[in-house]
Amino acid sequence: MSHFRCIAKHPTISLVESSCTSLRQINQVHTQLLITGLLDDPFLHAQFVASIALKHPNLLDYSTRALDQNPNPTVFAFNSLIRANSKSPNPQKSFQLYNKLLKSGHNPYPDNYTFTFLVRTCAQLLDCEASRAVHACVMKRGFETDPHVQSGLIYMYAEMGLLGCARKVFDEIPLPDLVTLTAMVTACAKSGHVGFARGLFDSMPEKDPVAWNAMISGYAQCGQSREALDMFNLMQMEGVRINEVTLVSVLSACSHLGALDQGRWAHAYIGRKKITVTVTLGTALIDMYAKCGDVNKAMEVFWGMREKNVYTWSSAMGGLAMNGLGHECLELFALMKQERVLPNEVTFVSILRGCSVAGLVEEGRMHFYSMRKEFGLEPIFEHYGCMVDLYGRVGRLNEALDFINKMPVKPHAGAWGALLNACRIHKNTKLGELASRKIVELESKNHGAYVLLSNIYADSKNWDRVSNVRQTMKAKGVRKLPGCSIIEVNGEVHEFVVGDKSHPRYGEIEAKLEEISKRLKSSGYVANTFPVLFDLEEEEKEDALCQHSERIAIAFGLISLKEGVPIRIVKNLRVCWDCHAVTAIISDIYNREIIVRDRNRFHHYKDGACSCKGAFSYSLFIYPLLPSIYYLGMGEPLRMIDIVQKAAGIMVHEQGSVLVLPRLLFQPVDSSPR
Repeated sequence: MSHFRCIAKHPTISLVESSCTSLRQINQVHTQLLITGLLDDPFLHAQFVASIALKHPNLLDYSTRALDQNPNPTVFAFNSLIRANSKSPNPQKSFQLYNKLLKSGHNPYPDNYTFTFLVRTCAQLLDCEASRAVHACVMKRGFETDPHVQSGLIYMYAEMGLLGCARKVFDEIPLPDLVTLTAMVTACAKSGHVGFARGLFDSMPEKDPVAWNAMISGYAQCGQSREALDMFNLMQMEGVRINEVTLVSVLSACSHLGALDQGRWAHAYIGRKKITVTVTLGTALIDMYAKCGDVNKAMEVFWGMREKNVYTWSSAMGGLAMNGLGHECLELFALMKQERVLPNEVTFVSILRGCSVAGLVEEGRMHFYSMRKEFGLEPIFEHYGCMVDLYGRVGRLNEALDFINKMPVKPHAGAWGALLNACRIHKNTKLGELASRKIVELESKNHGAYVLLSNIYADSKNWDRVSNVRQTMKAKGVRKLPGCSIIEVNGEVHEFVVGDKSHPRYGEIEAKLEEISKRLKSSGYVANTFPVLFDLEEEEKEDALCQHSERIAIAFGLISLKEGVPIRIVKNLRVCWDCHAVTAIISDIYNREIIVRDRNRFHHYKDGACSCKGAFSYSLFIYPLLPSIYYLGMGEPLRMIDIVQKAAGIMVHEQGSVLVLPRLLFQPVDSSPR
């Protein structure tokens, strides 16, 4: 009977249930309950306290005072307040209420719900000491076998990264139920132990949407995006209900893979099922479209959202910067300030990247120093790395080094890495050696530092030092990360690793690569073999370049996609100089739009031109005179034939077969293929 009375609320108390009820109206209800004496009933009093605490979380102090008005509050009243406080900005108040419960004169003993909510409080606070104390109380009170408490403990330890403790709790359960199994799957997936999580998941006799979502999210978070999408497809086949949590994880996986078709399908599904586009879901859509290279669609989603938070604005700005639209990124930031949305640390990472791709050093400096001065935000490692990159891209290497030396915190590998990359671009061997040495001191297994330094030596044909770097890598057990490119065709993701010939259609791919090579040579193309680190003959180097993973993916796209369909590729490493130039030429020869996202940014190739303007400046490379597309530091793509025909008054002459342009005319705006 008592349980029924806790569920079936008194009509007067039900008036408090509406979130639209004002404080004044709650006061009126409270007065009426006092006058009629209804609050003398401990169960009705508990209902009133619970209604305020759970339906009006901003009135927790009021509900606490209401609790204190009754000399004999029930454990249900205490539990309701502990539960509400566990979700509040000050969850530690749950412990005060627990102590008050223990000291209560009539001894309403804590029950399993009490500890379920206290465990949630510990997970919210990430307090290891409090967690151990609560776990001890659970055992002392004899609730260690309660499935809700057990699943709460597993979740609590997982939130704190103590997966071993979570496993210990789980292993002590003789027959874990669905709730406990789901909690353990979630804990392992969230902690990156997706293999163990998948084993548990597969052994579950029945699976609820929480378990499915945990697996998809776990795969997505640890970079196994293909497995996340496979799990999502299986989820649909099983007829499991798909919700917002599912779709956010799926969109994250699509973002990582550049799987635009599947991302579009997820967006269409949202529309078909009339799923509300919340701030979280809308932000995930923006991120997906931006990272798949469809920045127009990303901004269409952005402008269509009724509600936006700081992460929505930051995601849109980051997408613009990633796609080379630095000026547009800064314009959006100006609009964000007009809308009085306060920026956070993520916002400024996007802003500084926007300044970097646009070559706006002074504006970047201004925004960096405004973080602390105007917004009270302390710069973090990412901001310092962005500033070093900003100086380095435009060749101001000494200023970049000075900035690193003046950092108020110990310079991290990211800052030195940005400087090392700039040294590679601007051929500063001495400074590059310093940056590489600093990175290795911080991260002895950082393969990127060795590779970039080796590239610097290879550019100057110093093969002895290239060999020394490679020997050092071998001695220290450092392996270069193999190049990998991903392309989506008809909703299916295909992965190509440099030199890998295992694809079922590799025979056709190889034939297309040979055709591409012939058409490049017939147009007069000469390979830039600087990216090849080995002291090989030129012909062998050209063969090595042809096996780069993005070229294999492009060849597969040409034989698999219909004419007019853009070829979209995601690569795990930076695009090398030669592949950058070749891709532009291929886009011209085959009249195809090619979009490549490397580890730094997008390259949109169309009609032989690339969006990363000025990628090949005169100060870096001089290419043979060809009627193809090349990149000189004027900030825009130019055809050589157009230069010859239109550059009236400009001294242009040939040295052998190489066209030389006056250096002062072509100042490098941004001299790296980001």
